[in-house]
Order: sequence, then C-alpha cells, then structure tokens
Amino acid sequence: MITVVIPTIGRPSLRATLAAVGPDVPVIVVDDRKASGPPGTESARAGTVSAGGTHEQEPSAVMESLPAHVRVVRSGGRGPAAARNAGWRAAGTPWVVFLDDDVVPAPGWAEALHKDLIDLPGDVAGSQGRIVVPLPERPPTDAERHTAGLAGALWVTADMAYRPSVLAAVGGFDERFPRAYREDADLALRVGRAGHRLVVGERVTAHPVRADGFWASVRFQRGNADDALMRRLHGPSWRTDIGGGPGRLRLHALTTATGLTASLLAAASLATRRRVVPVVAWVAAVGWAGLSAEFAWRRIAPGPRTPGEVLRMSVTSVLIPPVACVHRLRGEWRVRR
Repeated sequence: MITVVIPTIGRPSLRATLAAVGPDVPVIVVDDRKASGPPGTESARAGTVSAGGTHEQEPSAVMESLPAHVRVVRSGGRGPAAARNAGWRAAGTPWVVFLDDDVVPAPGWAEALHKDLIDLPGDVAGSQGRIVVPLPERPPTDAERHTAGLAGALWVTADMAYRPSVLAAVGGFDERFPRAYREDADLALRVGRAGHRLVVGERVTAHPVRADGFWASVRFQRGNADDALMRRLHGPSWRTDIGGGPGRLRLHALTTATGLTASLLAAASLATRRRVVPVVAWVAAVGWAGLSAEFAWRRIAPGPRTPGEVLRMSVTSVLIPPVACVHRLRGEWRVRR
C-alpha cells in the first residue's frame, strides 16, 4: 500500500532515517549522486556509482551498507525533484511517502502513517506529517531558526505522502527546480489547482538542526532564483498561497542600491581628484549602513549573541543583500529566456 521514497547523496544521517522507518515499510532510496549508469536504473550496491557534481567521488559508506529491504534507484545527480520523480515512478503502490535523508521519524511512525492514509477520501491527494525541530535550551542561532521554520511550513517533503496517480496526472515534481527548495511548494499548488485536497496527519517526524558553516546563510540566497520561477508559474500571490510571509527582497534591493550609489560616487570623486565627496554619496552611505545594521540586528537579537554568532551575522548581513539580488536577477533571466 505504501512505499517510502528517500532521495540522498549518501549523507551519514540516512542511517538514522532508515532505522527510524524500520523494516516493515518498503523503502526506495534514490541515489542522486552522478551515476555511471543511466538514470532510473536500479543498483544492488549503490556504492558502485559515482558522486555528485561533474567529478567522481569515493563511494559512500552509507550507501554500501543499506538494509536488505531497501531498493536503490539512480537518478543521475539531477537534483531532489528529479530524484523524487524517479522514486515514485518506481514504487508501484497506491501511496508514496517522501522523506528527507536527514529526518528522524518518531517511534511508531509507520503505524501512525498507516492510520493517516487508510481512510482518506478520494479527493485527498496528499498527507503531511507533523514536523518538529528540536532546539537547544539556549536562544537558537540564525541557522537553527532557519531550520525551525520547517515546523510551521506547509506541504514540505521532509515528510509528505502523495498518491502516485495524482502525481502522474500533474506531471510530478518540476525538475526545473534544481535544489531542495520550492519544488515541494510548486507541486502542492499544482495539485490544489487540479481540484485535490492536502491534509496534515498525526504522525510526527523530527528534523534535527545541523551546522552548515559560517557562510550557509549566504549560500541559501541561491533560492531567490527559484522564487523567480515560482512567480512566473504561480503569479505574484504565490507566497500567500503556500501560507508564507512576505520576503525581504525589496529591502535587499534598496540596501544594494544605496551601497552601490555610495561606492560609485565616492570612486568617481577619487578619480576626478575632488576633495569633497558629494552629499548624495554620504546620504547613500548612511542609508546603506542603517539598512545593513537593521538587518544584522534583526538576526542577532533573537539569538545567543555569542561573539562567533555576532561576527557571523555581521559579516553575512552585509553580503546577503547583493547576493540575493544577483541570484534573483539570474533567476528572472533564466525564466524569461
């Protein structure tokens, strides 16, 4: 009746996910490392394939020691959307449940999953698990708060069940979304517009926080390119339609514009050997500093305010606005070609 589909690039956290699911539910692990064979093929030993990007990597120890009940399907390193499509198309059951490879289903999850799905009426196409994010007792860092946002998000594939018949009808996940970002929201909107309902079940899945490094918040700005595709596909109200709040892109654009104005005018003054920098440059510089400081404090204030966190927030808050704008422009260019 149910198949669990887990896309992965062989992260060690996959072990805990599989252990929590248990052996009583069929599982398809979709190896999304760059495979030596064609996408969609199965492998008895996933460790024989090569890993992501455009270069070969060593076989993942996790993928070499999967439980016997787990099937492995290759998706060729084309991203989470393509990996999930390969998984549900290989399932052959009335329901598929997508899990991320870093979540930990709660004890009794398999039984609760069965109860969530068994009596759903035919117009219900999907059921989301209840996502919890364990946080430390101290105030959470910016990265931890970012992960904690999953607890209130709708239709995220950290734990999301769908009927494959509905996925086939709407075309599955849109593989133009290259990251684990917005592809689940896009699918949910298309399923809803096709006349189906989505519900939240009673099963519980934990999504642990993890350290993503000093520059993680800057890397996350790549998602602005995917937001451009969402707007193109679903119109300007797409954030409201998925239950999200307004973004900060307009303020990022203003911050970037004031910073560029101040820099260019100051550089022009130096190039022409003027002794006085134009007043407009000073006004722009003050505006940039104020906006940057407000953004940094907004991220620092609810956190632990340790020296390392304050430094990280201060540095990345300066870089995020222009990086976000560049990625958004890249996304707009891509969707208009």
